[in-house]
Amino acid sequence: MKSKPQSVIVATGSYIPETVINNEYFLNHSFYDKDGVAIPKANSEIIRKFKEITGIEERRYAASEQTASDLGLAAAANALESSGIDKESLDYIIVAHNFGDVRLESNRVDIVPTLASRIKQQLKIENPDCIAYDLPFGCPGWVQALIQADYFIRSGDAKRCLVIGTETLSRIIDPHDRDSLLYGDGAGAAIIESSESGERGIITHKTRTYALDHAMLLAMAPSYSADYSGEADLFVKMNGRKLYEFAITNVPLLIKDTLDKAGLHLSDISKVLIHQANEKMDQVILDRLFKMYGMESPGAEIMPMSISWLGNSSVATVPTLLDLISKGKMEGHEIKAGDKIILASVGAGMNINAVIYQA
Repeated sequence: MKSKPQSVIVATGSYIPETVINNEYFLNHSFYDKDGVAIPKANSEIIRKFKEITGIEERRYAASEQTASDLGLAAAANALESSGIDKESLDYIIVAHNFGDVRLESNRVDIVPTLASRIKQQLKIENPDCIAYDLPFGCPGWVQALIQADYFIRSGDAKRCLVIGTETLSRIIDPHDRDSLLYGDGAGAAIIESSESGERGIITHKTRTYALDHAMLLAMAPSYSADYSGEADLFVKMNGRKLYEFAITNVPLLIKDTLDKAGLHLSDISKVLIHQANEKMDQVILDRLFKMYGMESPGAEIMPMSISWLGNSSVATVPTLLDLISKGKMEGHEIKAGDKIILASVGAGMNINAVIYQA
């Protein structure tokens, strides 16, 4: 019997905006709690504590004229150029995002037409059999798009898919919420191909949605400031403490279940590429995962981090990290042929997913 094809990542790309926003940018902001009460601490103390917990020193913001589809287009073009792949050979373009094209100072979501269709048009792809669609799935959106591409390829429905994660979170954050310091803008992409060599590709994956008790840990709500002028505007809000507890409890379990599904041990894994949400949280997730196997966590040696200089760019963090490592831009980290790696994420929904991939 002929074996099913495997899904192989043959190219990666990313776009990192040029505008650098360091923590000092927020020194003159007025911060309030969820009840609209001014936070009594000095902003310098708020920023110091924030960096201590999250590891974030700076983040990138899109240029004033750029939207999420522009960033996604740049990442896609980067992947296509670095691979020499014919864009007309793409069967699917899947774009993960959460807020569509939000223009500067508008705070309005624009997803008609889809970002995928916009990017396909800007790439000047003529082939109507190249299907373009969007995937809103919280921060795990790009990993989930990779999983969907794998299903298409394994079923024989597709030979080649372009998977993009792009977001401009700077456009939908409340300037009066301390959590606004977390977020940045960016885009990452990968091209996945069908292969029957059996030497590399996606081994397995797993996804869970914990909606019943946790769906509203990340949601949209008005500004914390009663004096904010845009009364109709909504901003991304999170219950940080409960989200942290949820992630450190459930993400290690999902990753272990994904390894079990593949018949692998954690010692088989060379790298863990996890959503860049919070440095402390990611470290605890890794520590708990290794503790399940009775092993000492190697920390940064196995888990590369880009959050200190890119912040949390939602769906873009994992593909951007993968591209930086693949192109030798993350000092001390490389993915060699035969290495088995984990790609994992957690975010709004609450959704968690993981992919095990052999390079």
